[in-house]
Amino acid sequence: MEDEIKYWIAFGKNLKMGPVKFKKLYGYFSSMEKAWEAKDSELVKLGLESDLVAEISAMKKKINPDKELERLNKAGIQTISILDKKYPEKLKETYNPPALLYTKGNFTILNNEYLIAIVGTRKPTDYGRQITYEIANNLAKNEITIVSGMALGIDTQAHKGTLDSKGETIAVLGCGLDKPYPTSNSDLAKEIARNGCLISEYPLGTAALKQNFPARNRIISGLSLGVLVTEAGEESGALITARYALEQNREVFAIPGSIYNKNSLGPNNLIKLGAKLVTKASDILEELNLESAAENIKAKKIYPDTKEEAIILDILKDEPTHIDLIVEQSGLDAALVNSTLTMMEIKGKVKNIGQMNYIISR
Repeated sequence: MEDEIKYWIAFGKNLKMGPVKFKKLYGYFSSMEKAWEAKDSELVKLGLESDLVAEISAMKKKINPDKELERLNKAGIQTISILDKKYPEKLKETYNPPALLYTKGNFTILNNEYLIAIVGTRKPTDYGRQITYEIANNLAKNEITIVSGMALGIDTQAHKGTLDSKGETIAVLGCGLDKPYPTSNSDLAKEIARNGCLISEYPLGTAALKQNFPARNRIISGLSLGVLVTEAGEESGALITARYALEQNREVFAIPGSIYNKNSLGPNNLIKLGAKLVTKASDILEELNLESAAENIKAKKIYPDTKEEAIILDILKDEPTHIDLIVEQSGLDAALVNSTLTMMEIKGKVKNIGQMNYIISR
């Protein structure tokens, strides 16, 4: 897959290559390598516009797919195509899912069973900040993964509430992963990458353009079982996320607020339209029948049979790891690490996801 992904990455350097155009490529060619090597006439024949084909042709002369992959690897960024088994299942089921996801951190949590999105205004009241933090914190304590957009305000409180409870959180960005936005949240971005996952459909170098954020919102809702809007004005982008959630057949939740507070107009209107009124985390757990989520996840947790397995599981707890790094960090003999990993794979405790990179099985 690594030989293929470099061509996906190369095509993705052109921001006009959205999901529909990517689908034309992988639907027509037997591989992305063949698509990259195709003549301009073939690309026009399958339905790409002539001006885009001209841009791609010029781009091929400047871009080295191997160098692009190497650049991402050095930055600690994993790229997942829609044809990859690692691609988030819930997102793949939605309309117009991204063809390519750039991820930093533990990308395996994108396929966690229980994900809830929390979104809202960038300028919340103290009430909005407090209720968002508390609900995110309590959901995370119940093994719910929290998804948000890392914007100032409500998004930030959702991520912080999750991280403070040692939970897992996903931040979906509307820019390249090398340009996290807002810059004032750069430390938060690093913490999320260490204890969760940053993702984007945009290649490195993409600035946080205004038009990127509505599209980003479909990913936030698409990953999740439901979306909670805590505070949002009538024109808030959080309401775009709620609309996507409805289109994707996800649940919508809202926190009620004062009729005199403009930040409560969005949630109050959603409640009038049928969104589930929420005042505490347990309301969401009950509505989605997730009261036993924590017990279910704990039941699936993997326990070591030997001290060597314990050492390796501790190394693998955060993200996919190459066997050479496991040997280095464990202090164990290479042959012992290899045989232990083989047995753990047979037992279903770990997976080799390619190129001798291992993750914990979920």
